[in-house]
Amino acid sequence: MSKRLFIGLELPDSCRETLAALNPRIKGLRRLPADQLHLTMSFLGNVDASHEDGLKTAFTQVRVPPFFLPIQGVGAFGGPMPTVVWAGVGKGHPHLFLLHRRLQDAVLHENLEPDLEPFHPHITIGRARGVSRAALKPFLRQHENTEFGLWKVAGFTLYSSILSSEGSSYAVEMRQEF
Repeated sequence: MSKRLFIGLELPDSCRETLAALNPRIKGLRRLPADQLHLTMSFLGNVDASHEDGLKTAFTQVRVPPFFLPIQGVGAFGGPMPTVVWAGVGKGHPHLFLLHRRLQDAVLHENLEPDLEPFHPHITIGRARGVSRAALKPFLRQHENTEFGLWKVAGFTLYSSILSSEGSSYAVEMRQEF
């Protein structure tokens, strides 16, 4: 039996509620509920139980100093017809990139394929279907410099994801503090 796994950073409730309250009222944009907002560090895909156990063990060794991340600005991925609307984390923090590297090393240590996509830290706040960048532009411009909060990152979370027609639902498989 395998699970669809990813590693993410949990946001404090106050930040999740602030982001979930953003409503550009654009047809075709499905906003994510507050309980699904997180910063994805690495998508692992389907992982069998034995590799999951090994990952959990390897993750207990991942350490970086705790750090603060701002949540600021919004943007969209996907060219003229974006598919993802996101909130940013400024330029990130050097420890965020160090954490990403150490998590990838732990995945490699377990002989699993690391997430080879370039790391662009962001918090997905909505998924778009059939929405033009022009339709999103007023919302993106209005919030390009908005500050949504600052949070202390002192650990990471291993999540499982179950896909459905309404979107994904997530379950916490493991929390690891630094």
